[in-house]
Parts: sequence; C-alpha cells; structure tokens
Amino acid sequence: MAEIAYGGWAGTNGNGRPDPEIVFSNVRILDGTGEAPYSGDVTVAGNRIKSISRAGGGYGGGIGNGGWGPQNGTYRIDGRGMTLMPGMVDAHLHLSWNNAPGIDPIQLMPLEEHTLNCVYMAKLLIDAGFTAGYGAAAAKPRLDVVIRDAIKEGKVPGPRYTAAGPELTAVGGLGDATLPHIDHKALNLGIVVSGVEEMRREIRTLMKWGVDTIKINLSGEEITQFAAEENQFTDEEVAVAVAEARGRGRRLAAHARSKESIQRCVKHGIEIIYHASFSDEETLDLLEANKDKHFVAPGLAWLINVARNAAEWGIVPGTPITDRYERELEHACATMLAMHKRGIRVLVGGDYGFAWTPHGTNAKDFEYFVDMVGFSPMEAIKAGTMYGGQIMGMGDELGTIREGCLADLLLVDGDPLTNIKVLQDQSRLVAIMQDGKFHKEPDMNRVGMRLSA
Repeated sequence: MAEIAYGGWAGTNGNGRPDPEIVFSNVRILDGTGEAPYSGDVTVAGNRIKSISRAGGGYGGGIGNGGWGPQNGTYRIDGRGMTLMPGMVDAHLHLSWNNAPGIDPIQLMPLEEHTLNCVYMAKLLIDAGFTAGYGAAAAKPRLDVVIRDAIKEGKVPGPRYTAAGPELTAVGGLGDATLPHIDHKALNLGIVVSGVEEMRREIRTLMKWGVDTIKINLSGEEITQFAAEENQFTDEEVAVAVAEARGRGRRLAAHARSKESIQRCVKHGIEIIYHASFSDEETLDLLEANKDKHFVAPGLAWLINVARNAAEWGIVPGTPITDRYERELEHACATMLAMHKRGIRVLVGGDYGFAWTPHGTNAKDFEYFVDMVGFSPMEAIKAGTMYGGQIMGMGDELGTIREGCLADLLLVDGDPLTNIKVLQDQSRLVAIMQDGKFHKEPDMNRVGMRLSA
C-alpha cells in the first residue's frame, strides 16, 4: 500500500516529473448533467479529468474486475461502488458572514479578526464538499477579494470563489443602518449611495478594489425596516450601475425579492437574481423569455430558518416577523417550482452564515429543494453542480464529470439519489478533490488503493 501525503497525488514531484495519474475505479458516476448514473472509472491527470470509461471498457475494468490496472505510475482507488460526483457549488455565498446572531455582530467584528474568520469559513465550506462558490456580497470592502486570492494562490483551503464588494443600497434601504445614537456607518452592511454620480463613483471604487461582481439591492428584507416587497433606486441609477460594471467586464447581481425588482433585473440585464420570492405570470413570462441570460438563487435556508429555527436568538415563531417570513417562504417555494417548470435556472445557495444558518451546513439546500420545492434529487444535484459551474462562468469545465473538465470531485459513501441527506454527512464524504488534488484524502479503511509499480 502506498504511503499517502497531502498534496502528493497530483501535480509534479520533487524530480519535476508528473505525479501518477489517479483512477477512481469501481465507482457509480453521477456526472451532474441530469443523466442517469452509471458504473465505471474516472482518470484524473494533473488538474483535469483525462478519461471516463464505463464498466467493462477501458483499462479500469469496472465493477467485478477485482484487480488493479497494469499502467505504471497510476494510483488506483477502488471506490467499492461508492458515488463519484462533481464538487458542490454554492451560488449564494457570503464567506465574510461569520455565523453570528444577526447583522450587527458581523459588522462589529474588527477587520483583522474578520479576515481570519473568512479563512475559517472557507475551510468549513470545502470540508463540507463545496469546491466552489459564487460570492454574493462582502461585509467589508476587500474581504472577498483577499480570501478569493488567498484560495486561488493555495495559501488557504477553500472553495473556488468569486469576489463581491459590499451591497449597494439607497439611503434608508436594506443595508443602511438606522440607529441614530451611534455612527450608523459602522453598522452598514451596504455602501449607501444616492443619485447617479454617487452610484457611478462607488462602482468604480469597487472595481478598483478588484471585485468580480457588483451587487445592488433592488428590494428590501423583512427583518429590517425596509420590507421585502418595497423597492429602491431609480431606473437611471440602475442603468448607470449596469453600464459602469459592464464597461469593465464585471458581472451584476441583485437582491430582488419583489416582482418589480425581478422585472428590473431582466430589463437591465442583471444576470444573477438573488431571492426572487414574489412573482406573477407576467414576471415569470418575462424571465422565461430571457432564461438563458439569468440565474436565480432563492436562499431558502434563510427563509426557513428565520421563520422556524431562530427562537434561541429572539426570533420566535408565531410573532409578526416570523409570520411574514412564513408568508414569503410559501411564495418562494411556489415561485421556484414555477420557474423550474419553465426551464429557468434555479440554483442551490441558501444565504448561509448566520447563527441559525451556519456555514458548513450548506448542503441542507439540496434537502430543501427536494422537500420544500418539489425538485427530484437528480434535479437538485444538477442545480448544485452543473448550474453551479455555469454561474461561476466556467460551465464548460466545472460542475460536471466530463473528459477535459476540472477535477473537482466528491467520493460519497451512499446514493444521494435515494437519500439526498447523505450530502450533509461529512463522514460520508470519503474523498474531496479540488483541482486534481485531495483536500480530503480517501480513507484507506474504506477504499481499496494501490500504486502500480
């Protein structure tokens, strides 16, 4: 049995020669495309999937082979019928949310501690099998940029990540604190702008900081003074935001719970729509006609857990605030099912990072999609893998198991199609691979493993 060391599986060895290829043999391949799983082998060379062979073909041999391939310099991992699937992707990720009970503790964390906390949150995500995530807003200006770059450079473990800045909001809108007895800017979750020129300047500043995505808040949030179906910003302000961001190759996202805000996303070409809880036939028709241009990430975990599971932090079920969230949850589930039926891309990503929605539990979104919205387990997995690769802007190489794709893979002890909750059990994630290297190496007590001589 070969001695395994972290990072020694792929890349180059100390002599400058390529390290051995890695073959996942005797696995059940769930490729993320929605196609039925099949038994076979997957070969990883460097950071990509080199080849895939179905059982009975290729040098892997497949189930029942009972032996190891003859190729020299090849690590062969006998998965013993376990599921091999793409790494999960969270489409609505806030790595600077710090698992605190509310917005104020997030903003009051000093910058130095907050930076380290982002490192901790990033590790929680990849430990949970999320090998990529789309940044949906940062608590402070450069937190996302710093953690994105640190992950990319291999300095800290974490999911592939896109960086956003703080949300852009209007005076008195979502993200603008209203506590007159203190310096409100200290608690602002967003950057407050008023008028076209302020919008233009702040977006240019965000781009100077190096963000990938500009996010604007077009509607409110029930837990704040600015309700979910209230709307903010003029069309002129939104238009200049879009023009400035596109002019420098940045993408746009919006906090958009109301039907009017969803419509404005389509009108202005804001690609990523977060929440989208309230809709009607007109809005659905408009989004369906432009479905190839947009992604919707509803953030169901936030709605469910604020409504039902936050009593320990003073948000008690049966009170007016939780009743409003129950109402929104009902609308959101119906809206997401209607969107899904129309072929609109609805993605996994639950707005995790608060005490009642802690990072590391992000895989519960798959369960919510199945139990609350009516997705099949296969559809939920597609929403958290293939569509995840697409929202990352890497749809041709991330989120599916296909030849030439990046080797972001999970070896799962169980079948997510019969028990979607298996993805929440980190002990069942036998191996986690990112970019062809193991973040979590396979347990040799649970898989067969050999290095061909």
